[in-house]
Amino acid sequence: MAKISVYKALADPTRRRILHLLRKQGMTAGELAEHFEITKPTLSRHFAILKEADLIYGEKKATTITYFLNTTVLQEVITALMNSLDISLSGGEQDDGE
Repeated sequence: MAKISVYKALADPTRRRILHLLRKQGMTAGELAEHFEITKPTLSRHFAILKEADLIYGEKKATTITYFLNTTVLQEVITALMNSLDISLSGGEQDDGE
């Protein structure tokens, strides 16, 4: 099975909302589910896609999994995207010789 790309994982608005919710703190699947009007199996599939893309990780304690944002991967993706668009990380425009 091929690894899901970060960009494919980020393409879905539900998955982006999950990342947004996890940006400040870890949350259990139940806590995250309270923010969505979708079935738990559908939400579980979104978690699986985000985990496969390494955007989130889960820590299991007894029967509860708490999900956390993998900020390292997210920072790498943002940096790569900005580099591919020739956007400077310092906030200024890069000189492209024109």
